[in-house]
Amino acid sequence: MVVTEIGFADVTGMSPRERAREIIKKCAHPDYQPILTDYLDRAEFECLRKGWGHEPHLLWNAFDMHKHLNEHGTMKIPKWDATRSTGSP
Repeated sequence: MVVTEIGFADVTGMSPRERAREIIKKCAHPDYQPILTDYLDRAEFECLRKGWGHEPHLLWNAFDMHKHLNEHGTMKIPKWDATRSTGSP
């Protein structure tokens, strides 16, 4: 179970991918829901294409959010860098 100031998500018995979607839907701040959903969609697409589907993640994109926080004071990244979504340098 996950509880935030936004909401509560009971993720009991869900797969990691299902958990991620439920937590985004019920616990993430509304300003971040589209950003996080887009991140998860990209991660699922790229990772399933490579056979890494159990817990999809694109660390380079997650790090971009942290870099944006450091440089701009917010993790609300305006758009993903297309060259980085595939893991290309």
